[in-house]
Amino acid sequence: MSDDALFWAILDQLAAGEIVIDRPRGSQHPRMAGMIYPLDYGYLAGTTAGDGDGIDVWIGSLPGHAVTGIACTADAHKRDAEIKLLLGCTAEEMAAVQRFLNSHGLGCMVLSRPTR
Repeated sequence: MSDDALFWAILDQLAAGEIVIDRPRGSQHPRMAGMIYPLDYGYLAGTTAGDGDGIDVWIGSLPGHAVTGIACTADAHKRDAEIKLLLGCTAEEMAAVQRFLNSHGLGCMVLSRPTR
């Protein structure tokens, strides 16, 4: 297995757990007025990201919640960087997540999973 394939396979294992949606599509951010989530947003229960919370996930419209990409974020104000999993997202949904994150003080780059 190539290093790239191994990376995506490990993400698949992580994403197989329970998903908790704490910010549904269309909801407003609890501390930032006007910040409306374009997709369901939450985390993977029983996981730990760099910030100490569960690994963040964005849920798209494709069935099965397969890992379709990652959003890499950088926040100069908080002085942190994170990877968020994109599960079941179309190309348009991944672009919406990138626009959303880049428009709210973060730098974001989305990497799509190579087709199998």
